[in-house]
Amino acid sequence: MTRPISIDAVQQMLGAQGYVCDRALGTVVFLALSLGRPLFLEGEAGVGKTEIAKALAAALGRRLIRLQCYEGLDASSAVYEWNFPAQMIAIRTAEAAGTADRAALKAELFSEEYLIERPLLDAMRPDENGPPVLLIDELDRTDEPFEAYLLEALSDFQITIPELGTIKAPEPPIVILTSNRTREVHDALKRRCLYHWVDYPDFDREMQILTARAPQAAENLSREVVAFVQALRTEDLFKKPGIAETIDWAKCLLALDVLTLSPEVIADTLGAVLKYQDDIARLHGSEAKRLLDQARASLEPT
Repeated sequence: MTRPISIDAVQQMLGAQGYVCDRALGTVVFLALSLGRPLFLEGEAGVGKTEIAKALAAALGRRLIRLQCYEGLDASSAVYEWNFPAQMIAIRTAEAAGTADRAALKAELFSEEYLIERPLLDAMRPDENGPPVLLIDELDRTDEPFEAYLLEALSDFQITIPELGTIKAPEPPIVILTSNRTREVHDALKRRCLYHWVDYPDFDREMQILTARAPQAAENLSREVVAFVQALRTEDLFKKPGIAETIDWAKCLLALDVLTLSPEVIADTLGAVLKYQDDIARLHGSEAKRLLDQARASLEPT
């Protein structure tokens, strides 16, 4: 599929993949695609930052290359490394055969035959279907040295390998970076990107998302689930539930053939929507009933 020519086309394209986005997010995605700029998405966990990369790749028919970030991530894990076991076998074989010409052997050992490509280098390679979607997920988990390396790589979309030289992308990949904001990402990297804060959706958009992702759920149950989750987010919780938890909870309720929420059903299935014991403990007993009553009151016509 060719790149969309309007913001409406972006929303329709993503909607066809089950990803419902508002106009603000659709606008920044359109600009990122049109201008060839990386897109930096921040927001709470579970609000759909990672999913947008998956939806874009599927909609455009591109490969999705995912770099999952973590503390201590370095170039050998993110860019490339040499296949040392294979190199050692080649050295031993050359020595045993008596053909160990040092210059020739060195050139062979540090050729692309022994190069293991990691996500950043893989994303720079040409692809017959067009540039891939490169998802750099949870960047805030890495440290500043890797951020500095990434800044250089995304500035010119090229990777330098001392033994091979510089490998430059013939056409820049579609880059999406995400952060849960557990720490601040350096301004220099943010300036290279278009930025968008992905917030929790309002009731109507969350209903649209749930309808798209769990279409088997009856409308009455879906409305109760969304209203209850929206009420939960107003509470002082250690971790507020995201859209992912809303979808998971609805699917759990479907599997249990639940037709309507009750305090008992909520107590039995809270593990699908809350992920910390202290939060779950707060919702047992009268608190669950209070929030359910609050959610149902919000659904009544005014």
